[in-house]
Amino acid sequence: MNGPFPAIAEASATGETADLFADIRATVGVRVVNLVWRHLATLDGALPWAWAAVKPLYLGGLPDQAAQRFRETMIVPKLASLAGDAPTSVDAVLASYDHSNTINLFALGALVAWLRDEADGGPPPPHGPRLRAPDVALPVLASEADVAPETWALVQRLNRLGDTAQPLILASMYRHLARAPAFLERVEAALAPVQADGFLDRAIAANRAAAHETAKRLAQAISAQRPPLADKIETSVSAFIDHAIAKMVTICRSIRVARGQPL
Repeated sequence: MNGPFPAIAEASATGETADLFADIRATVGVRVVNLVWRHLATLDGALPWAWAAVKPLYLGGLPDQAAQRFRETMIVPKLASLAGDAPTSVDAVLASYDHSNTINLFALGALVAWLRDEADGGPPPPHGPRLRAPDVALPVLASEADVAPETWALVQRLNRLGDTAQPLILASMYRHLARAPAFLERVEAALAPVQADGFLDRAIAANRAAAHETAKRLAQAISAQRPPLADKIETSVSAFIDHAIAKMVTICRSIRVARGQPL
């Protein structure tokens, strides 16, 4: 895949990369490997080092406990109702990304904080039980050639909501939901007012800042040697944490609330 953050497709992964992708899926409890991991696989030695550094956090339930506390106070923009008929894949996609993005926000946020030497020296973060990952099947990730031009244009418009970074990372959640274009149109209509009045941007910024403070505490739990590509890994992972993942944590949660889903 080409783009500002090239990535290895799961179906194309071989050898050690395929093994690591399988371990990530099994450990995080998801059916697909998040784009940030697939991007790290394009950097020599970055994926095995980064996964070894943060896997113990996942196994210890640290990001899960952080996510649970975060959801109690996070700012969720109130959208017009999105309840009603939609393909079953819609709720599967939303549930999967609500789980994986929020967990990754803290695990990978801790990695960024560690690489920046920002680990908080306060009380160690608590271990605890892990959140149950949704056992759902997701539709095939759509690319531009797979959908109608107007649907791809809709995906691009949605991706610009809540983010001004250039170049933008295309959120994989929208690519999955591109298989349900009528639902995406309703999402755009619901998000447009909170984007126009600035509330969406403020909510994302506040949630990002709160998550970063927690991630600095989680960084204490990372035990690793600084890798040769440390600066490149930090630049890449922070772009996802500060933009795509932080943005989609807030947006996905607000969509699920608007659909009346059990959270």
